[in-house]
Amino acid sequence: MRKLIFGMNVTLDGYIAAHGDDIGWSVPSDELFQWWSDQVGATSLALYGRRLWETMSSYWPTGDQLPDAGPAEIEFARRWRDTPKVVFSSTIDEVDWNTRLVTGDPVAEITRLKAQDGGRMDIHGGATLAGAAVRAGLVDEYALVTQPVLVGGGTPFFTALDSWVDLNLVETRKFPGGVVLTRYETRR
Repeated sequence: MRKLIFGMNVTLDGYIAAHGDDIGWSVPSDELFQWWSDQVGATSLALYGRRLWETMSSYWPTGDQLPDAGPAEIEFARRWRDTPKVVFSSTIDEVDWNTRLVTGDPVAEITRLKAQDGGRMDIHGGATLAGAAVRAGLVDEYALVTQPVLVGGGTPFFTALDSWVDLNLVETRKFPGGVVLTRYETRR
């Protein structure tokens, strides 16, 4: 059975995007960028909601070909392209870059994928997608990269839950700029 991890940059007040889907507050340090790149490199299957998929696929397929791309960006772009991806959306018709589109029930598909043999799966975005997986009890680990900023509203990291989810802290780490990683495993 595969492990499912939900991780995102999040504001101190709990949002993954400010009003208007603004993520301008989440510019990573070099050290944090490398950490995210390593996470992508360790992922066997990345799960995306439509909005983050559109953001990522508009830049990273050719991000390594830009004149100012440094070694870290080149490595991330390669890892991103190489990682198999699934996009969950009922509003787009096609995807590319080593990606498969799922238009049906995300919980049923994530349950099916999780039951297969293979490496870890990461939900890389979509509070709606992640919320459905959390409510279904499918998420095994949470990685919150908390940025020291308050945005006052927007898209929350966590959506409303039907019941409590008990967690065990497994890691904390400080990054430059006051950014803090906290990782939790679901207590089963």
